[in-house]
Amino acid sequence: MEVKPGEVVGVIKSIFIYIILSIGLLGYAQNDSILTYKKKVLEAIEVDLLIGYYEQEGIHASVTGGIGNEDLQNTAPTVVIRIPLNDDDVLTVDAGLSAYTSASSSNGNPFNQTGASESGYDEDNSSRGPAGGSPWIASSGASRKDILTSINLSYVHASEDRNQYWSANIGGSFEYDYESFGFGGVFTQLWNEKNTEFSIKTQVYLDQWKPIIPTEIHEFEIYGNGFLVDDRSYFYNVSVTDSEGNGVVSYLPSNFTSIDDVNRNSYSVSLEFSQILSKRLQFSFFADYVMQKGWLANPLQRVYFADRPNFYIGNFRSIPYYESATNKDIFHLADDIERLPKTRIKFPFGVRLNYYLNEFIVLRSYYRKYSDDWGIDSNTVQFELPIKFNLKWKLTPSFRYYDQTATDYFAPYNQHLSTQEFYTSDYDLSAFSSRQIGGSLVYTDVFSKYKLGKLSLKMISLRYQNYERSDGLSAFSVSTGFSFVID
Repeated sequence: MEVKPGEVVGVIKSIFIYIILSIGLLGYAQNDSILTYKKKVLEAIEVDLLIGYYEQEGIHASVTGGIGNEDLQNTAPTVVIRIPLNDDDVLTVDAGLSAYTSASSSNGNPFNQTGASESGYDEDNSSRGPAGGSPWIASSGASRKDILTSINLSYVHASEDRNQYWSANIGGSFEYDYESFGFGGVFTQLWNEKNTEFSIKTQVYLDQWKPIIPTEIHEFEIYGNGFLVDDRSYFYNVSVTDSEGNGVVSYLPSNFTSIDDVNRNSYSVSLEFSQILSKRLQFSFFADYVMQKGWLANPLQRVYFADRPNFYIGNFRSIPYYESATNKDIFHLADDIERLPKTRIKFPFGVRLNYYLNEFIVLRSYYRKYSDDWGIDSNTVQFELPIKFNLKWKLTPSFRYYDQTATDYFAPYNQHLSTQEFYTSDYDLSAFSSRQIGGSLVYTDVFSKYKLGKLSLKMISLRYQNYERSDGLSAFSVSTGFSFVID
């Protein structure tokens, strides 16, 4: 077949045009990929290893009606794993333990050295020692220590332009007398070149008590009015005395009624608005609405009535010194357990102001106002001063001040009346003020040059806080954390 020169030129021309168009399209595609390029929300798997230690001491144990030893030690290791699922989505797994030893909770059964059984009581009369006890001495029972286990999962999704984020979470925690199951979500919107941010968060907790009540109340609940002389009772053949030291069998915690609702449900909505006002100043406002329903009291906490006779187990000669730590061998039997309303509405709101002083120092300030329908009003003021020594080291001293009014239902040890509907001697619900001073030291290795196998060190942190409260409670906490990236 003969090919004409004009046809050859036409073919060559067509091929040339095709190449030019292809190059143009390729360039457009490349340009489009550049325009649509987005940074991953999380570049690689990150693992945080955290461990914290907390210790406190005080003189107002709520388990023993507002007086007594509040010593507590708690150790809490935690592992947090963040996994990028793709460019836009991150899954976080947060699992931890909280192991504590408490002098206060041990006195759910303070009457002998065997203490409470695994169920919270000691009904094995054959193993019990001499009846006695004191709110100032810890029992050796099982309730003096416990381990809280928790696991939480969260999923975060970011929009293509990184101006929208939404997340969902689910998790639970478990301890010997309490279980908690929670879920919720967060939506965040950014505008104005990410200088303006708004977020809304919802959270639900569906919790349940496995009620552990003081031993004397428990025996009354099981065996009724004759529990002091019933041979099945823990108190059979145990000497109970009045305030004069006379042996009696008339002690009855008659105000007690069994717990009819073991659920405690919490529902919350949180709003936050943040705005960068200038190159140096950032402002944010937040507000929460929290509603709780169910059994909101602690079943292990005793209450004593001023208009009821007092009854004791132990050495009656120590009664005049009962409220002193010198009391080692006498215990006041409870009139009832803590009673509080079955609903509670909380409304905290506040502001944050962050001011950029220079490339090394930032001033962070925080104020929160809180009120609820139980009569508590509180104020919180906090300051932090992050100081960057260089790209790797940052020191952040902090100070926090807090004060609150008492709930309408609070009274100290032995000052409630049996005619009241609600009552508590928990000093966490009393009027007090507190201060907290501490700080953190953080080392950051952005280039991850220190490696442990496939783990590259990202950050090391050390934190310390010292806490003092006006009612005599003092505490300190120390924690350390290691953050790794998996190559």
